[in-house]
Order: sequence, then structure tokens, then C-alpha cells
Amino acid sequence: MTEVSSSTAHLSVAVTTTGMTQITTSLSRGMVFYFQCAVVVIGAVGLAANAVVLYALVASKQHKKHVLIVNPNVLDLLSCLFLIITYSLMLSNIYLTGSVGCV
Repeated sequence: MTEVSSSTAHLSVAVTTTGMTQITTSLSRGMVFYFQCAVVVIGAVGLAANAVVLYALVASKQHKKHVLIVNPNVLDLLSCLFLIITYSLMLSNIYLTGSVGCV
């Protein structure tokens, strides 16, 4: 009977700890740093690839005919850009406060 109560108490503690604190404590700081670096590299590759596709469409003057290709490509390019900006800020340990930040 005591095993059940102790396991439910452990589960309640595990459920209440959520967010980035749980992820950061379960992984070492080095792993988090390498993951963030990998995300920035993937974002840079995606940004370059989308820029090449957009350049090819504009240079060949096909961007007006293929609007269904251009619009998602622009959105993907912008999402890669914001991904790079976000994770670069996380890597540089700049914490924004007030109306700009989370705290």
C-alpha cells in the first residue's frame, strides 16, 4: 500500500515540473548548446535554399505564374530567419525583460 502512495506522489511531482527547466535539468548544458547550434545551422541551410529558389523564380520571371510556389517559399524563408534569430539570442544568453521579453 505504501508503494502505491509513494509512486503517486512521485508522479505528481513529475507532472508539476514542466517547461524548459525540466528539459535543461535532464540534459547536460553541453547537449543543449550543441542542439541550439545545430538548429542555427539547419535554419541557415533552409534560409539559403529558400533564397536560391526565390532568386531562380524571380530571375526567370516565373514568380507571377507560380504564386502557389512563391508564397509558401517566402513564408518558409521568413520562418528560417526567425528561427536563426531566436536561437542565436538563446545562444548568446541575452535575456529580454519588460514589454519585449518574457519576464
